[in-house]
Amino acid sequence: MGQFELTHYPRGRTLRQVLIGPDNHPMKKSPWQQRIRRAEELASAHPYAAEMLRFYALLTGFQEKLYRKLETASGRSPMAASHEQLAGPPELPELLSSFGEFLSFVKEVGPARSAQIADELKGQGQRSWGEFLNQFWSGTPEDSSESESLFARSFLQPYAELLRHRAAMQWPGYSHSLCPFCNRKAGLGVLRQMGDGGQRSLICSFCLAEWSFRRIVCPSCGEEDNRKLPVYTAGEFDYVRVECCDSCRRYLKTVDLTKNGLADAVVDEIAAAPLDLWARQQGYSKIEPNLVGV
Repeated sequence: MGQFELTHYPRGRTLRQVLIGPDNHPMKKSPWQQRIRRAEELASAHPYAAEMLRFYALLTGFQEKLYRKLETASGRSPMAASHEQLAGPPELPELLSSFGEFLSFVKEVGPARSAQIADELKGQGQRSWGEFLNQFWSGTPEDSSESESLFARSFLQPYAELLRHRAAMQWPGYSHSLCPFCNRKAGLGVLRQMGDGGQRSLICSFCLAEWSFRRIVCPSCGEEDNRKLPVYTAGEFDYVRVECCDSCRRYLKTVDLTKNGLADAVVDEIAAAPLDLWARQQGYSKIEPNLVGV
């Protein structure tokens, strides 16, 4: 979501204390809190990625609060039950009432470019916000820049996750490159232990659904010739694979949990930003940027 500068949060307190409260009052672990804790660990271990990881942690804390708010609201009104009903956010009043708060949040803690975009969007009012969010939701953000699309994705992601959790869909045998739930592109891959090797899955860039996908095939263009599908690893991120395609010149990062079982695929993919820089220098472009715009 832009170039990173100093992220502000209260001095003398860890990110965990800022986001989830003092350690002596632990809350039940959630996927968001697990990501926050992993981001805090990696921010301490990798100073070059600390600012983007801290911003991501703060963003994740906001997303969890929004998820809980929408979860409560959905108990008072009908909820979409499947991906066939994803034409527009039926909880739009609750979303719009939170979007102004989200813009203020980004303006306060985000990098300079993101803060500027937040300020511009904040001045447009709720009518424009509704059109903006619905365009992204429907997959037609015609006049939006990549940075503005990241705003919409970051904000709407908790709602997409909530719908996916409520739908409780299964997709055995599904093998396409687009998400089986929301039809968006994959944001990253993950390798999980299966037998003597690793089973590759893709994780959606929007609703974070995960589905199995063949290892020797490009998720962007479908290339199957392994000679055109080089894989690179490097240095301290030897468990993060840069999976490239020499046919379409796209790439995807895949987190190998068989090599690092402590990793959180979404967070570690962000922390491995130097690999993105290297891939771009080699002439590859990422299939879909992550929530911090890398």
